[in-house]
Amino acid sequence: MAATKLPRICLLTTPETSASLLYGLFDVLTTAGSIVPEMLQGTPGHQVFEVRIVAASTAPFRCYGNILIEPALGIADIDRTDVAIVCDMYQPINQPPHGRYNHEIAWLRRMYKGGAILASVCTGSLLLAEAGLLDGLEAVCHWAYRDMFRDHYPSVKLNDKSILCFAGADSRIVTAGGTMSWQDLTLHLITHFGGHKQAVLTAKAFLMGDRSDGQRSFAIMAPRTQKSDGVIADSQTWIAENYACDNPVASMANRAGLTSRTFARRFRTSTGYEPIDYVQCLRIEEAKQLLETMELSIEDVGHAVGYEDPTSFRRLFKRKVGLTPAAYRRKFSTLVSLTNAVTDKMSDNTLRQR
Repeated sequence: MAATKLPRICLLTTPETSASLLYGLFDVLTTAGSIVPEMLQGTPGHQVFEVRIVAASTAPFRCYGNILIEPALGIADIDRTDVAIVCDMYQPINQPPHGRYNHEIAWLRRMYKGGAILASVCTGSLLLAEAGLLDGLEAVCHWAYRDMFRDHYPSVKLNDKSILCFAGADSRIVTAGGTMSWQDLTLHLITHFGGHKQAVLTAKAFLMGDRSDGQRSFAIMAPRTQKSDGVIADSQTWIAENYACDNPVASMANRAGLTSRTFARRFRTSTGYEPIDYVQCLRIEEAKQLLETMELSIEDVGHAVGYEDPTSFRRLFKRKVGLTPAAYRRKFSTLVSLTNAVTDKMSDNTLRQR
């Protein structure tokens, strides 16, 4: 049976590209889908994308900051891609890139005509504007280039408020604002191709987003199932499906046929957790999933994972995660909002085309 082809993303680079942006994009997009399982279970998961660094040719060159780039492919060798991302291009604010990237521009036009999503980060949108691909459309760029767009690309409707902007047929042109907005772009692409859950997992793995509250809100509390003690392993398997039951620790001990004290000792020796702490980890992790994906009230979320007292649930959640349930929902609901906004935009475009 033939392996399923992964969506291909080409990162278009030039000598004006900044290394931090290029390799940040490459690292996150390459490991999406695989890094979290490896961190938690020690076994890589399935990648979401095939990612290639591309340029006008395969000849190695030094980018901005004198960092070596060795393109995997030259654009002349690429007939199709699912996504082409124009990386940033350091460009003096009074010198538009007129006539400098003819081969890259022709390639971008071909890719777009072939159905690819075109994206840019920061000043990469200058190349899309130079290609005429943004004519009559809304786009974003780094705020410092507002005057350049006004003077040299007046047909582009520059948006100086948004981080990501979606335009064109089926919203297949995605421009991102300043340099660090590459993170927002990667999460959008992971959501688009791999789903919301995969995007949230990636954000947690790389601590992408607001980090002012520390690391705990990003951490995934998913203890591994051990194999050294078969009785305890069976308990772990059972509680993973029954974490919301009443008296979960006593239920596990009864299932194992052990006294509470013996069960607790063996569980602690095998897993490194007290049984109640282990159950709390499972419950809180499931609560996080519900807060990320459902519109249940905080009380209903607590009830769903086994807590009848909303106050106790909120207190435990804050202690384990570092945020209240409501604050956690606000922090990670932005990905859902972004996905919905893109879906709505695509639907609007489809209706207008009819």
